[in-house]
Amino acid sequence: MLADLEELVTCESFSADHAAVARSAGVVGALGTMLLGAAPETIVIGGATHLRWVLGTPRVLLLGHHDTVWPVGSLRRLPWSSDGGIARGPGVLDMKAGLVQLFHALASLPSPDGVCVLVNGDEEVGSPTSRQLIEDAARGCSAAFVMEASADASGALKTARKGTSRYEVVVRGRAAHAGQDPHLGVNAAVEAAHQVLAVVGLGASPGTAGDGGPALGSTTVTPTLLSAGTTRNTVPALARVSVDVRAPTAAAQDRVDALMRGLTARTPGARLEVLGGRQRPPMEAESSAGLSALACRLAAELGQGPLRGVAVGGASDGNLTAAVGCPTLDGLGGVGAGAHTDGEYVDVARMVPRARLLARLVARLIDDTTD
Repeated sequence: MLADLEELVTCESFSADHAAVARSAGVVGALGTMLLGAAPETIVIGGATHLRWVLGTPRVLLLGHHDTVWPVGSLRRLPWSSDGGIARGPGVLDMKAGLVQLFHALASLPSPDGVCVLVNGDEEVGSPTSRQLIEDAARGCSAAFVMEASADASGALKTARKGTSRYEVVVRGRAAHAGQDPHLGVNAAVEAAHQVLAVVGLGASPGTAGDGGPALGSTTVTPTLLSAGTTRNTVPALARVSVDVRAPTAAAQDRVDALMRGLTARTPGARLEVLGGRQRPPMEAESSAGLSALACRLAAELGQGPLRGVAVGGASDGNLTAAVGCPTLDGLGGVGAGAHTDGEYVDVARMVPRARLLARLVARLIDDTTD
């Protein structure tokens, strides 16, 4: 498993580099072919390369991605290493360890029939080209297991995820000479400042976390990118504000969407346009409750100790499977920490136990649906 992980990590697969993602798909496909005894269907949509194995009549969906947030060349600065039981390298946790565990788990079964494996190549950018593939696969299955990394270094599963929305508030004003005729302009930067203050008040915070931040179950509305103007001596005629929204329920996501589209300009003469909208729906706790309870029982049977489930703020493709009504359990991948950071790592000793847990889950679900 460690050798396979090294092979995947050392084949870089930055989402925006379609050639790199295609090379990675070749490596992932070869590993899956070797361990599953079947070659995948390679699907290229919009330049992104996805892999799909349909083994028998699928009843369980195993979902992963092989793209990463790391630009090609990151390995020179952050090379693959495995020392003292810790594996490091770009994408090692998010989520190449999960892919290795997935294939080895299925290889340990008497037969992988009854499983659909879908590994997409654009998850890190929101799965724009693979979303339909994911939703269609999930509709035909009784359960989906997502191989994203565990919620924390203890190995907790992800039993709920917030939904995500992305907006851009475009502010249009009127240019004028900043020294000679500022009164003739309509300052889009000033109006953008008003909008920043307006959108930060759209979140709902029923409580606070221990560090004084928003409670995990709250809705967060966060201005992120901000730009305005063309030259230092011109009243800005255009400004843009990007807004990130995380909502724990569909109702909360809808509420913020309505409020965003209801924003009004405060500066006379300024005009607003709100672009974007919902990206991924929430994965609410109800969608994972039964599978989470089963995972806890099976972990105990395997002698792996107590297994926790937690809600997290980030989204994954599990949001999509849950939204179409497929019971979904996330966070079954690698155990470690630091995803998307230079400190990203995987606890190597946890890879085999996690693969065994996944294998037991898949076997139980296939047996139950067959009966």
